[in-house]
Amino acid sequence: MSRLVRILGGLVQTVVTFVVLIVLAILAFYVTVFVVSTGAHLAGYDPSGDYVVLSAALLVVAALFGGIPIGRAQRQQYEDSEPSAGFE
Repeated sequence: MSRLVRILGGLVQTVVTFVVLIVLAILAFYVTVFVVSTGAHLAGYDPSGDYVVLSAALLVVAALFGGIPIGRAQRQQYEDSEPSAGFE
């Protein structure tokens, strides 16, 4: 039963994390649209909404990808923090 509870707990944690990241991405997108639009108007440009949305989307995606930890060091640190199966 303990193993099932750990699996379900991990699943719930993954779903909650996914929802929180989606909400934060949407909020970041709205803020970035405002910043791009305001910056264009301050610079004397009047871009169409298509270009504002495109540039804001590219900036948000780049920021989200920039926050993903990748590499061997992070994987090794994650594997070292998990308890071994035989020592519970």
